Amino acid sequence: MSKEQFLKDNLRPGETYAGILLGQNGEPDQHIFMLPGEAERATWKKQLAWAKKNGGRLPLPREQSLLIANLKEHFKPEYYWSGMQHAADSRYAWAQVFHNGNQDYCNHLNEFRARAVRSIPIQ
Repeated sequence: MSKEQFLKDNLRPGETYAGILLGQNGEPDQHIFMLPGEAERATWKKQLAWAKKNGGRLPLPREQSLLIANLKEHFKPEYYWSGMQHAADSRYAWAQVFHNGNQDYCNHLNEFRARAVRSIPIQ
């Protein structure tokens, strides 16, 4: 299937195709789509709910790396929440700064922007 046909069949109105994220540890590669709209600054839990309400989820840090590589112009030069909680301390979650690409973990109570994504596994 050509890329044009794939996008015609899978790209929903208002979405932007971010690219292919390579799978890790036996997971399949995935197509990543960025959903339309952007949330203003809010806490991590509020942004999780916002993304779900809009039919997606917050991107994982690896997905945010793909977004900054391919779609940086769609982001303000600020922090954006990821959907990954810090493994060692549940009061923290990962975020990415879209002006320089840094990723760091921050307290859930911080208020950062958000974009939502969805993915399709490559069979």
